[in-house]
Amino acid sequence: MRKLALLLGSLVVVASASAKEVVPAPVVVEEAPVQIVEKEVIVYRDKEEGFRPNGYVDLQYRMYGETEGQDKIGKKDWNKNNNYGRLQLEGTINTTENQTFYYRLRTYDSLNSDHSWDKDDELKMHYTVNHGNLGDSKVNFASRLQYIKDGSHALRYEARFDFAEYMFNNDFIKTTEMVVAPYYEYTWNRDGVKSSGDNYDNELGLYANFANELPFGFGFQVELDTLGFHNYGDKLHGVDDGDKRADSNTTADVNIYLTYGANLYSNDKVSVDFFAETGYDSYSWSDKVATGKDHESYGLKTDPKVTITYHATPALDLYASAGAEYRNWKRTNERSASNWRWQPFGIVGFRTTF
Repeated sequence: MRKLALLLGSLVVVASASAKEVVPAPVVVEEAPVQIVEKEVIVYRDKEEGFRPNGYVDLQYRMYGETEGQDKIGKKDWNKNNNYGRLQLEGTINTTENQTFYYRLRTYDSLNSDHSWDKDDELKMHYTVNHGNLGDSKVNFASRLQYIKDGSHALRYEARFDFAEYMFNNDFIKTTEMVVAPYYEYTWNRDGVKSSGDNYDNELGLYANFANELPFGFGFQVELDTLGFHNYGDKLHGVDDGDKRADSNTTADVNIYLTYGANLYSNDKVSVDFFAETGYDSYSWSDKVATGKDHESYGLKTDPKVTITYHATPALDLYASAGAEYRNWKRTNERSASNWRWQPFGIVGFRTTF
């Protein structure tokens, strides 16, 4: 038994020695280093365009027919301006992001030598500078310098304050302009009369305009065209005041309009639109008036028209309009305003934008 035990012990020792055989070392394979080569990436971006002058030019010829009920023999001359034409060039140039130049030139010609017309050619220009909002408010401030020549000459400066952001602005009514503008105007050669140097008018006044967009194509505007305090060169060149003349006066003119516009037909190239403006044009008051005249007078009118526009290019429109104006042409005194009559008109022209 002892020999058997020794034999078994020897076998265990041999097995343990076999189990401790040396394990071959792992083979290390060296990998070649990875080289990362970065290439330049060129990104092309659209160059941001700065401001460039833009605007529009509109040239039209308007023909006025004969007022309804004209009777030269019976002296029922409701409107002395009949059968004449008006050529108008109008446009706007936005010279910078906050400066705008507007111009309008009108010339008149007779279409019938049998009827007279009394219209002076007119040139109107104004340059507006938008100064932005006043401080932290929403009131926009702009300056406007205006020149008008229509027989006389008038130079005017307005300080325009727009409160539109504080006015009605909802689904029913949208205020597009609420401007209050004190102004100073100097007029010389008044009424086209070139006489002494005293034929001038210094005027301090107030201009205001309240314009709104209403539902269904309607619009509403109240414009205080002038509320002016006049100081003339002398009494000779002043105004009538009964049996005498005055070298000062106070006047006010208010325009009130209800407008309606609707598209009747349109496709890619042609559109047909209806537009009408109805209201007081204007309601006027004067402190000094000649004998037999009222302090108040008004013109009441409506002028529906239909316009066909051909969109020749994205920047050019050709158009033609036909309509008529219904107005109390001659009798405008407040207590006796009457005799409203129709006068037809037609317009052809084009408008281009740039």
